[in-house]
This record gives sequence, structure tokens and C-alpha cells, in this order.
Amino acid sequence: MKSVVLAGGCFWGVEAYFKQLKGVLETSVGYVDGNKRNPSYDEVCQGVATHAEACRVTYDEKTVTLEEILDHFFRIINPFTPNRQGHDIGFQYRSGIYYEQDDEEERIYDFLEKHFKKDLTRVATRVLKNEDYDLAEPEHQNYLEKNPNGYCHVNLGLARREEKK
Repeated sequence: MKSVVLAGGCFWGVEAYFKQLKGVLETSVGYVDGNKRNPSYDEVCQGVATHAEACRVTYDEKTVTLEEILDHFFRIINPFTPNRQGHDIGFQYRSGIYYEQDDEEERIYDFLEKHFKKDLTRVATRVLKNEDYDLAEPEHQNYLEKNPNGYCHVNLGLARREEKK
């Protein structure tokens, strides 16, 4: 089992997208890369806490690799816009990849170089070690399952049928 924390705008849609994929064992939403531990949603939205909304994706690497997870991530975000995804604008909507094991950093950079080639310098997505992921409040976990008509900037249909559970 491995995990990676992905910040790609509003965490509800990122979680819903990854939850549907083969090999993804668990997801949670929370806050990462900020100025304090255990911030609240209100603190993040008001800018008191400087975190990004994020989703931790726990996966079975025998079924889906880190590189495949990253491929999915870049299907659903715009890596070239700082502090914005879709209609969500603000510092908490910045994009980022927060790896959990040191050996994954090189794999992530290799993926970025191959995926973006000459556009690599335009990529605004941060790559950092996860040092401070904290779970969001219970009402935000599995939000789109609980609220099927809830807001979602992510096109959940970008996963191909054979990639879904």
C-alpha cells in the first residue's frame, strides 16, 4: 500500500474522481502545506490558515502505479494556473503533489519531464514532501456521495471504463 496527497482545487471532486479508480483502496480529504496543524475549513477559506485543499489517495501499486495516479491527476487539473482550478480561485486551490516516501520525489519529477516536455517550466503544480496533511472535518469526507448534486469542478467522466472499479 502506498499513498500520495494531491491538491487540485476543491477537494470534493478530486476525492470523487480517485475513489472510482481500480487500485485505489482509500481516499480522504484534508489540508496540506500550511502554517498550522489541524486547521478548520473556515480558517482555510478565510486565509487564516495557508493550506491547500487536498486528497490523500491510498493505492495498491500492484494494480495502479504512482505514474498512473499522476496521469489521472493531470487529466482533472490545469497545472499551469497558480491558485486556481475551474471556478475556484484562491491560495487554497493551488495544485500540488505531496509525496510520502523520499524515493517517490525522483519518480514524480521524471514523470513531469516526460509528460510536459518543453512546457515543464510553465507548470505551477508544487512538488513537496507531505509534512503536515490533516484530515478535514467529517462533513467533507465523501462529500459528493452524501450530496450527489453538490458542486464539483472535476469531470468525473475522464476516467475510462476499464480504469474504473
